[in-house]
Amino acid sequence: MRSGSSLLLAALVLCLATGCTKVTSQKTEKPAIVITDFRGKSLQLNSPPTRIVCLIESVLSGLYMLGAEQRVIGVSSNVYQEPVLPYYAALDQRIAQRRLPAPGNWDWVSIENVIALQPDLVIIWAGQTETITALEERGIPVFGIFLKNFDDVYREIHLLGELTGEVPRSREIVAYTQHDVDLVRQRIASIPRNKWPQAYFMWAQGSLETSGRPSTVDDLFSLAGADNVCGSIRQEHAVVNLEQVLSWNPALIVMWDNATANPEKIMSDPQWQNIAAVRTQRVYELPDVFLCDLWTLKFSYAIKLMAKWAHPDLFSDMDPAKEKARMFQFLYQKGLTDGTSSLK
Repeated sequence: MRSGSSLLLAALVLCLATGCTKVTSQKTEKPAIVITDFRGKSLQLNSPPTRIVCLIESVLSGLYMLGAEQRVIGVSSNVYQEPVLPYYAALDQRIAQRRLPAPGNWDWVSIENVIALQPDLVIIWAGQTETITALEERGIPVFGIFLKNFDDVYREIHLLGELTGEVPRSREIVAYTQHDVDLVRQRIASIPRNKWPQAYFMWAQGSLETSGRPSTVDDLFSLAGADNVCGSIRQEHAVVNLEQVLSWNPALIVMWDNATANPEKIMSDPQWQNIAAVRTQRVYELPDVFLCDLWTLKFSYAIKLMAKWAHPDLFSDMDPAKEKARMFQFLYQKGLTDGTSSLK
């Protein structure tokens, strides 16, 4: 008994001397991914999501640019509509064969169908607050997005890169776009701002629906060397009257892709005959939304087109077809044809 007690006492002394104490608390591991979305909401994930439901078509485009499309298990219903469907069908056989479910879009969402997909992340517009609340109450992480300018587009791509573990690629495609924008900026730097043409933007919803400031449209104009005649209107989407447009007398009119109107229709409308852009036949229409989506990095292509329309002599060497092919090749790694920039 004495020897046993001695051994026990010696072990206790040794334990105290070496700091051998019982651990009573577990160390909490930090989440691998911590980001703040466009709502200001902190999103914490232990690993990159592998089951993403993306209910914003323009964000889906960014996921394909990042090479993260195989993580997507649900898409916006807009993906299955013209004019974007042929592009996505070419990028992904699951869409070509209509195998990717589409449980909603910017206007409506089937909560039940989203839940059935068992996502570990849902990407949705930040303004869809009721849907976001319903999903978060069920424990589904939500990444809310709101874009008001091109800097927000850059931020979105960087955040998507962090979420998907594709940070190097996100930096690469943002740098590519910024370089393209800089090429245009360097050229128009030689033109005083008071020599920039006054420009008016026309959304497809109607000839009097336009954009003020701040907005991606205003960014488009300023980066291409044109002044937005609606710049004093502090609204992203504004409705004006014809008298205002006549008083602004824009030298350039740019239309969003429109299935019911085109430049010829505007220029033949008697109500628009006295506007400078109509008199000089400087009314242009952007190509379809997939090519010139102002909520994706493809906005650089729209800037190039706009710069060519605003300053035709300065950008006479810019080949839109070559620029489009180059953009597709780099951003999607699946090009129409290989090409190098026609801008130097």
